[in-house]
Amino acid sequence: MAAAAAFVAARGAAALADDAPEPDATAPAGSSAADVVAAARARGATVVATGGCFDLLHAGHARTLDAARRLAGDDGVLVVCLNSDASVRRLKGPERPVVAEADRVEMLSALAAVDAVAVFDEDDPRAVLDRLRPDVWVKGGDYATDELLETPLVRSWGGEVVAVPYHAGRSSTRLLARLETTPTTDPVPPGGPS
Repeated sequence: MAAAAAFVAARGAAALADDAPEPDATAPAGSSAADVVAAARARGATVVATGGCFDLLHAGHARTLDAARRLAGDDGVLVVCLNSDASVRRLKGPERPVVAEADRVEMLSALAAVDAVAVFDEDDPRAVLDRLRPDVWVKGGDYATDELLETPLVRSWGGEVVAVPYHAGRSSTRLLARLETTPTTDPVPPGGPS
């Protein structure tokens, strides 16, 4: 109890911020994806990008992001190209996304593997990829790289398209389908059943 009181007296978590290291000057907090990519290019680092809807983050997303991050190396960056809400609706239907764009951006940005998020409104990522021009474009292994619409574009500037291992059974669509078929029960009112 005394330790907790001392923590609060010392301004709690705010005091910890005073001791926090300064953010990396090459990629200031709140930088746009274009700024992050420009800083990486200026220091000769690898730019890796991956993309998708990322509606209901799950273990498959985490593994793909981790694999993409490893491809960037110690000094490289990972940019997530994220479908906008309108793009997700066109691709997945009017009930999607379940998680709004701003929240999906915030969730992805909070992950240690992710350096920046670039939202795009088109049905595929070619326009955002053309702006960012990553060295490596990463997709899950459920995609054949030679069949992706964006593969010729990425290869046109010497970029590489890589498929990372697919983790069967992990998908937002599958999770939502399970939620829809799971019976719900009415919550028990305070004080127990009436």
